[in-house]
Amino acid sequence: MKILYAIQGTGNGHVSRAYEVVPELQKYGKVDLLLSGNQCDIELPWKVKYRFHGLSFIFGKKGGIDMLQTMKNAKPIRLLQEIYSVPVRDYDLIINDFEPVVAWACKIRQVPCVSLSHQSAVLHPYAPKPNQVDRLGRFILKNYAPVSESYGFHFKPINDQISTPVIRKDVRNAIPGNDGHYTVYLPSYSDEVIIKRLSAFPNVKWEVFSKHNKEALKHHNISIQPVNKEKFAKSMLNAKGVLCNAGFETPAETLFLKKKLCVIPMKGQYEQQCNAALLKEMGVPVLSSLSQQESIAQWLSKDDIVEVNYPNNLSAVIDRIFESQQANVESIPALSIGRIYF
Repeated sequence: MKILYAIQGTGNGHVSRAYEVVPELQKYGKVDLLLSGNQCDIELPWKVKYRFHGLSFIFGKKGGIDMLQTMKNAKPIRLLQEIYSVPVRDYDLIINDFEPVVAWACKIRQVPCVSLSHQSAVLHPYAPKPNQVDRLGRFILKNYAPVSESYGFHFKPINDQISTPVIRKDVRNAIPGNDGHYTVYLPSYSDEVIIKRLSAFPNVKWEVFSKHNKEALKHHNISIQPVNKEKFAKSMLNAKGVLCNAGFETPAETLFLKKKLCVIPMKGQYEQQCNAALLKEMGVPVLSSLSQQESIAQWLSKDDIVEVNYPNNLSAVIDRIFESQQANVESIPALSIGRIYF
């Protein structure tokens, strides 16, 4: 069986999840990888057959998406060329982690495309949504990478097709410690803003992982270093708590490790606002910005841990996808003409 696994390269979460998903897919056949986007700091250990510019959101430095840079970075003609260049009909099964090039290539050619992503869970009607309605944000999330069938991951299970998070093996098998420091990952803030705000807590040791700096530096009780998968995992594993955006993988791993968690959803980012809604429902402190000094101080003063149960069920989810595809094939009448996509 030939399988195409398409991965979104905006941020590091999708690529981190691929470390666990790819070996599971390889049990069923030959897997080709496609990666689009240019905001990822993590390299995959396997050959990536297709690399595309895609359509990425550019992180800003004041707590949100930099829409101007996002528009400058968008290359609509190139995007269309990429969409029409992907040989989606050459594959028996296409799995998509919120990747737009393959999703639209499949939609245009009417080829089945199965979503395996966090975004699928966020869009589920039973998933919590922010109080403030964001029609544009929901529209973008729904149409960014359209698919024919969805399986997803969220902070809590919703139904048979929405499971608990994928936790990386190096995190799942690790023994957590507590060195007393706090790990920080806020890619939508500049290093200068982070240093200014966290300097208000001189007795706290902060380990900041930066998307805007390629060299390590230290400012009193605040260390800044470039994003590195191994170093970040080690820092989080031995942290007292984690302060981060309301993404998915980092908050999920923090909860799994039974660490204190505080999140700041990115401004204008509907998915993170939805994540924050569920995390707040679970008891995680949610801030509107890094300038909320009193709220940060209150979080630091407490040792509240949100209890979760995240079993290793990725293999079962992948099995369910293939069983569903097999059932779809068997339901097709014997006289059907054309290629069967399984």
